[in-house]
Amino acid sequence: MDFNNNNVEIPNLGSALAINALDSIPNTKPDAKQIVALVKKSGRITGYQLSDGNIVSKEQGVALAKSGDIASVGIAHRKDTEYLKSIPDGTDDNNLSNLPTV
Repeated sequence: MDFNNNNVEIPNLGSALAINALDSIPNTKPDAKQIVALVKKSGRITGYQLSDGNIVSKEQGVALAKSGDIASVGIAHRKDTEYLKSIPDGTDDNNLSNLPTV
């Protein structure tokens, strides 16, 4: 945690900025899947492998996350394209960028 000039604890600025970069953080269902690997083509993410073994496209992943079927991710966008981002939780191990590629 960081502290302001009055020695009052404030949330980590990096986490706050990362959360603010998300368009939305969906409410997840109790049986929501986790993303366990990324599907890439020419270095770009094109899909996700889920904890049940299914592989979904990037667009399908966004739709599933919006409906609460994928946990620990938020929705962000670049230009007209929506994509998934990890919700900051203080650990880097589970960030999407640290997952293996299939």
